[in-house]
Amino acid sequence: MAMGGAILCANWRFPRSQISLASRAMTSPAQPPPHHQPKRMLSTTAAAAVVMGMVIGAGIFRTPQMVAQSLGSESALMLAWALGGVFALIGALCYAELSAAFPDTGGDYRFLREAFGADAAWLFAWSRFAVIFSASGALLAFVGIDYLAELVPMDTFTRAGVAGGMVIALTALNLRGVQTGTRAQIAMVAMDVAALLALGGAALWLAYLGVSPQQTGAAVPAPISLAAFGQSMVFIMLAYGGFNDASTLSAEVRSPRDMTRALFGGMVLITALYMIANWAYVRGLGMAGLAASEAPAAALMARAFGPAGETAIVICVAIAAFSVLNALIIVGGRTLYTAAEDEPALASLAQWDQSRGVPRAAILVQTAVELALIAWGAASGRGFATMVDYLSPIYWLFLTMSGLAVVVLRRRQPHVERPYKVPLYPLLPLLFAAACAGVLYSSVIYVGWSGCLISFGMLALGFVVRTALRLSAGR
Repeated sequence: MAMGGAILCANWRFPRSQISLASRAMTSPAQPPPHHQPKRMLSTTAAAAVVMGMVIGAGIFRTPQMVAQSLGSESALMLAWALGGVFALIGALCYAELSAAFPDTGGDYRFLREAFGADAAWLFAWSRFAVIFSASGALLAFVGIDYLAELVPMDTFTRAGVAGGMVIALTALNLRGVQTGTRAQIAMVAMDVAALLALGGAALWLAYLGVSPQQTGAAVPAPISLAAFGQSMVFIMLAYGGFNDASTLSAEVRSPRDMTRALFGGMVLITALYMIANWAYVRGLGMAGLAASEAPAAALMARAFGPAGETAIVICVAIAAFSVLNALIIVGGRTLYTAAEDEPALASLAQWDQSRGVPRAAILVQTAVELALIAWGAASGRGFATMVDYLSPIYWLFLTMSGLAVVVLRRRQPHVERPYKVPLYPLLPLLFAAACAGVLYSSVIYVGWSGCLISFGMLALGFVVRTALRLSAGR
């Protein structure tokens, strides 16, 4: 996920030593207001690429080590990743129902507004724009450049300049039109898939050569406690997260069922790829070797293919970071645009470029904030990375609410046509919401009291900002 990838990779690089609205009764899916209707032009493939791009970031190249450090056996590790995939698939089914019934460029914003009211929706949009999307985008730009700097050394300010240039380049690409942006996304996601398959190929090659997993002196804890398994699931759910943001494209896919196919198909493929990658890590490095490696993908590729393998995977991880950044630009501006439609003071941001199919003004504002954060990061040592960490409870709070929105909207708006309905209702939506609530609890423990104060302080600031906007608009 965008935020998960940023959290997991904020302070991690490959070591240099290893690199040579009101309820309505209706019989069709609830439509956005007339002035809020982008063209339905996106294919299932394009939407699936955004789903996968939001999920597959640099995290899968880092998270397995953190999980291996907590779990002492291969079977427990594989079970945990499979369980994470199941929860993610359940979440995708919940979002498939919401996206098909309430197609909207706001995604979660629309779902939360329909289920819990305008205040909840505004706070969601505020948290996304103010920190989660903007800071994650800036941080991911740095992450991608950091990997490339392992091949071409750069000082801090050069990295900031190149990171800013990458944000500008991807923004310009997306302003050319939604088709252009999603084509670039498809290309980058294809490279992500190739990189994960390459890890499986490396493990098979080592098996063909008869090379056993490397032995290290690193100790892996033998007993597996419930707390350790729970902490591992936090990291794993972060690696699987982000698919929900693709729902901002639900009003732009050619048919409501295309979004269902994109969400479910994308997450099935991601789950399979993640299982392959983790099997490859364990087969090529062993559990102890995986737990000891700060860069398991680089270590595995170096073992199988030498320095050339290391170099190739570094480039692929950089592209994975840029893939999430590009997906953030695609979906982030749409959330801001939709929220601006409901706030007269933000009317200048509620403009849709019909010829290119993008919310131009909203994208430009988000980019400006990202560039400002990049400049701050160069000057302050990236203090906003900590802010992204601290805002993680807010992310899981709203994801929990979106899971519950499936149940609330079934009861509140039963006459809305649902081209797709989540099976085993209400069990699956409640199970997804419970899983998200569990991760929310763990993230609160992780960030501590200071982090919680910052998280919920940001929400309180959102109320202040909304009040100021209403006063300036004379409401």
